Amino acid sequence: MTQQHWSIYLSGEIHSDWRERIQDGLKKAGLPVSILTPITHHASSDDCGVNILGAEENTFWKDRKGAMVNAIRTRTLMDRADVVVVRFGDKYRQWNAAFDAGYAAAKGKPMITLHDPELTHALKEVDAAALAVAQTPEQVVQLMAYVIEGKL
Repeated sequence: MTQQHWSIYLSGEIHSDWRERIQDGLKKAGLPVSILTPITHHASSDDCGVNILGAEENTFWKDRKGAMVNAIRTRTLMDRADVVVVRFGDKYRQWNAAFDAGYAAAKGKPMITLHDPELTHALKEVDAAALAVAQTPEQVVQLMAYVIEGKL
């Protein structure tokens, strides 16, 4: 029997190694997955619109241009994903992650949220839309191993 290949979109904070921990764990588990991500290089993500489409004097329009260019990738890859994992970190406001969680929920994508217990109250509505709430990248790997292979 041929096993389905899964696509997992990893959304959220870019200041820790959580993506690498998930990717390494999935690889070690030998799971049939592809990882999809947004652009995680902060400067590239911020400046893509003006670098490609031209300068803007007003930061609102600069940011809007970048957000729209990044949305081409984000929406396309999230639409292709079988599962969306959204990581909320303890530093910085995670507006992009919250938006991605809302997009995934609106599209009916199975979603796993990933965050420390200290953020549970602040993320209660987001967590309510998720099918699982994990506290570590390793739990995400275990969730995917169970979902894909049915093994604990």
